[in-house]
Amino acid sequence: MVYAAKKFINNPNDAATDVIKGLVDTYPGLQFLLGFGIHKVKVVIQAGVSVGKYDKVAVISGGGYGHEPAHAGYVGEGMLTAAICGDVFASPSVGSIVAGIRAVTGSQGCLLIVKNYTADRLNFGLAAEEAKYEGYKVETVIVGEDCALPPPRGFAGRRGLAGTILVHKVAGAAAAAGLSLEEVAAEAKCASEMVGTMGVAFSFVSFLGRLHQTVWAKRRWNSGLEFMENLVLLWLTFNLWMWWFHFFFRRY
Repeated sequence: MVYAAKKFINNPNDAATDVIKGLVDTYPGLQFLLGFGIHKVKVVIQAGVSVGKYDKVAVISGGGYGHEPAHAGYVGEGMLTAAICGDVFASPSVGSIVAGIRAVTGSQGCLLIVKNYTADRLNFGLAAEEAKYEGYKVETVIVGEDCALPPPRGFAGRRGLAGTILVHKVAGAAAAAGLSLEEVAAEAKCASEMVGTMGVAFSFVSFLGRLHQTVWAKRRWNSGLEFMENLVLLWLTFNLWMWWFHFFFRRY
């Protein structure tokens, strides 16, 4: 059986832009990156940050739209300085990331917190190199805390999941306390090595404007999933939850 999932949106093609625009309009502590059209560069920064004049380490992260409140929802004092947002399930472009770095990075430099996905690592990596070429101090921390992939890790390594939020907080607090770029990066790296996440879902992902297929039984759930549900590790019923937690987190 297939059905069209109901969505309270204007247009699937503009959903990411509408959500981010609504978020900024709702919270006075946020602002769009000035000088860029919202449809071209979806970058959200702290309202009190002036371009190029930030006097602390800037903490930047980002990724594809569709996992709210990530990533713009984590911009704020003691958290992210800026979030670079891509389209639905798509990494932000190199140009958007570079624009975000230029906007919030001052003399103290910036830390990029990147989830371990190929597109994110590629685009943020290229942006970091371009920013360094322009004279900015940039450090990068890759987060991969997915417990679905036991040691030794898979070919691409563990994926970055919800544990990245805790890394945002640790790095943001360290930056707010006035630590140097190297110290903030070290704190973030330590935090990334101490967190673990197991993704669990009760249904398939619902893509905007596409038909949705129902194939899962009511009392079944799927574990080992990442943001876009590329990996199906194990089917479980509710009465196995205790065994599930014990088994996977012991392996981690």
